Amino acid sequence: MRWDHSYDVVVVGSGAAGLATALTAQLHGLSAVVVEKTGKYGGSSALSGGAIWVPGNLYLDGTELRDTREEARTYLKSTVGERVPEERREAYLDRGPEMVRFLHERTRHVRFEYTPGYADYFPELPGGKALGRSVEPALFDLRRLGALRKIMRRAELPTYGMVMNSREFHKVNMITRTWRGRRMALKIGLRAVASLFTGARWAALGEALVGRLSLSLAEAGGRIWVNTPFEDLVVEDGRVTGIRAGGKTIQAKGGVVLAAGGFSHSQELRERYLPQPTDARWSSASEGQTGDVLGAALRAGAALDLMDRVWGMPAAVPPGEKPVFLVTDRAVPGMIVVDPRGERFVNEAAPYHQFVDTMYAKDAVHSWMVIDSRTKNRYIMLNHFPGQPFKAAWLKSGFVKKAGTVEELARRMGVEPDKLAATVERFNGLARRGRDEDFGRGDSAYDRYYGDPTLPAPNLAPLDKGPFYAIPLVPGDIGTKGGVLTDVRARVLREDGTAIEGLYAAGNVSAAVMGETYPGPGATLGPAMTFGYVAATDIHTHLNP
Repeated sequence: MRWDHSYDVVVVGSGAAGLATALTAQLHGLSAVVVEKTGKYGGSSALSGGAIWVPGNLYLDGTELRDTREEARTYLKSTVGERVPEERREAYLDRGPEMVRFLHERTRHVRFEYTPGYADYFPELPGGKALGRSVEPALFDLRRLGALRKIMRRAELPTYGMVMNSREFHKVNMITRTWRGRRMALKIGLRAVASLFTGARWAALGEALVGRLSLSLAEAGGRIWVNTPFEDLVVEDGRVTGIRAGGKTIQAKGGVVLAAGGFSHSQELRERYLPQPTDARWSSASEGQTGDVLGAALRAGAALDLMDRVWGMPAAVPPGEKPVFLVTDRAVPGMIVVDPRGERFVNEAAPYHQFVDTMYAKDAVHSWMVIDSRTKNRYIMLNHFPGQPFKAAWLKSGFVKKAGTVEELARRMGVEPDKLAATVERFNGLARRGRDEDFGRGDSAYDRYYGDPTLPAPNLAPLDKGPFYAIPLVPGDIGTKGGVLTDVRARVLREDGTAIEGLYAAGNVSAAVMGETYPGPGATLGPAMTFGYVAATDIHTHLNP
């Protein structure tokens, strides 16, 4: 085989999994390159919240969480269960904290902060934590990236120059309700003003994570090639020895690591594997996530698993625009979600993946979020600040329905007026009594995190102040979670359980270690980075026995 380039480690995909893989390889003294098919690196990780869910990591030491390995093990067993082999769950609990410490100690930039109170998604289950186990990247000044800044994927959130992490947003969401929210808004505003004078270009969430990883990778000598689409694996004598990408052959002396994300934007693969109906336009994953590497992996003999599952995220999809995914919006008071018949079918504040599963289970794929004007004026809704009118185009097109009464709103939704009126009346009674007896909204500490702390029942308030609004919802996603099957060393496996020599995988291109569930905020990125680290470390061990 004639090679155009040669590296110890070749990584396909430039999200958190790929960047962590290449960074680990470089820090181990190996040479690594990341190939990215689009013109921007960062993948869906750059568009994400940036948090990682890694029980036992060093940023949790000394906090009030007081977690133990046994509690974390119990929680994974009570959520993930036997859908994923115990040895993989155990590997994550072992190697996750190891990865966090390695990157903390060996780089100057990979830094996280604890987000106390952002609960595990099922904190009432055995081993669950109401305080949460999530940590998020510290704010990052993009100026430090130099030329890399121009090719980093940006989330382009409509925050009008206000940059904030999730802890700060949690407070700002209550800007009209609490003094703590107003003080935080002032702090963020002053930061924005100061940046006008200092030239700082602050980034938070997934952008901060990708920025910190890519700067560390650059300082360690690693490379990122954009506009280099993957074409195929090179297999010689049963071993993966490199790839073809961007018209070049690239040798991988130690191994190829697939980290190219899932197949959210392949309508063909969605229709082949996912529950129906399904639509690529519902996904908030980056546009490059089309499952390009799966065919090559299958030809090399890889086994697949969890191909019918997504990291679900209910979304509103305005005509001609990107999806608006809904997390905090579903926890505020004065809001309900109804099915096409005008009936509630779910705890609106439930964890987002569970919400999407319920949409399919209850024949509510096309649902409606209904709010009143009090809610519209009090809370951030669909990326609009409190009191800010919905986009005129949304109202003019009929995407958002508006009416003076619940009955008139129902007619515009195509729902039987008496049915929706009865649903609202029933919910209002429950809200006034302070307990959702139908679906338990507000019973979980997770529900209450984004609720209104000034109310006796933070997630409940009547819908009784017109005008009323209805927004259509669909079962969106932030990525697919099925892919190639891997072992505790991140090696890609065949159907018979043997490893394909020279081939590894991490992130959403691989079958999730979290199985069919989603234990907490960052349970996507935590495993992605962990098994990228594991893959690179295994390659280093193989090359340096």
